[in-house]
Amino acid sequence: MDFNYSPEEEQFRRELRGWLKDALPQGWGETAFEPEEEEERAMFRLAWERKLYSGGWSGINWPKEYGGRGATLIERAIFAEEMARAMAPEGLNIIGHNLAGTTILRHGTEAQKKRFLPKIISSDEVWCQGFSEPNAGSDLASVRTRAERRGDKFVVNGQKIWTSYAQYSQWCFALVRTDPDAPKHKGLSFLLIDMSSPGISIRPLRQISGEYEFNETFFDDVEVPVENIVGDINDGWRIAMTTLAYERGPEDALGRQIRFKQELDKLIESAAELKRGGGSAIDDPLVRQKLARSITEVEIMRLNAVRTFSKYLNGEDRGPDASLIKLYWSHAAQRMNESALDILGPTAPISGNDPLSTASGRFQLSYLQSKAFTIYSGSSEIQRNIIGERMLGLPR
Repeated sequence: MDFNYSPEEEQFRRELRGWLKDALPQGWGETAFEPEEEEERAMFRLAWERKLYSGGWSGINWPKEYGGRGATLIERAIFAEEMARAMAPEGLNIIGHNLAGTTILRHGTEAQKKRFLPKIISSDEVWCQGFSEPNAGSDLASVRTRAERRGDKFVVNGQKIWTSYAQYSQWCFALVRTDPDAPKHKGLSFLLIDMSSPGISIRPLRQISGEYEFNETFFDDVEVPVENIVGDINDGWRIAMTTLAYERGPEDALGRQIRFKQELDKLIESAAELKRGGGSAIDDPLVRQKLARSITEVEIMRLNAVRTFSKYLNGEDRGPDASLIKLYWSHAAQRMNESALDILGPTAPISGNDPLSTASGRFQLSYLQSKAFTIYSGSSEIQRNIIGERMLGLPR
């Protein structure tokens, strides 16, 4: 594993840093921040994605023929690092760029690539993910949403849940059951569904953090053209595994690692400023031990991601090691956020704009958000099963 970058890669990093410095609002991260109101924040993030596209920084590792820059995997890693380092806004269409687009690139027909990829890369069309259901979350192969072939259409009926950003999305890729009599992994298909189709209704779900990112999505006799199937009928499980490999992969983890490190640096700074027992909280050996553990784990997040990138550079395909990355960072981040509230001590319940709140309540919000880390993108129980069976060779 070579940690050095070529002169061309360092030039790529400098170019990106310069563009981000000019493109982000003046005073970003100090006096300028994302809007607090959720709807306004979503539109702010969408506008940022479109600005990235206009600057030539959208889908950078996609082939040039589909609007990308044809960037290398290393440049894609640098992009993730620099976006996080600049505290650039996260995208509203992240599911479109990272999951729908990459899956269509790999498994879609040429007609599907020409229809969907330009709108994804420009964020003119936002996507959501229709995988989880009330009785098929981590056990994805148990989905019961039905798609019945009727002539040149599929008719879809069922319910999806935890559909992030469905309220802003024009399209949804969904795993649906097309053969109820086949073994559960064998009777699934991967459909691209227009969210403006008659019969689709969306119900928002308030999260523990107070946000409305998640939704329930209902399909009542929704018609989907046959040409919107990705891959063959009843081959959806194989297609979905590609989607999940990108969702859990090192590109996502590398950017997360830097954002977690920024959060950790702020926690260390706050612990040094927080007065306790005639000194600072950071003087407490137990506090220092908690911080040391998080410092170590955040660095291991980075090394896990870099190791997997090295495998890809050596020609290995995406595989179950993505589960190792996801399992590790989700628990390490939860421990860091739990430590944050422990360190705040009696002031931990005080959040928001209260003058006694530490860091304007950022640690409390991060703590609440982190509770989902070990559930979404496949629960920790499922990740452990994948690691045990496919990496360690343990019996099912």
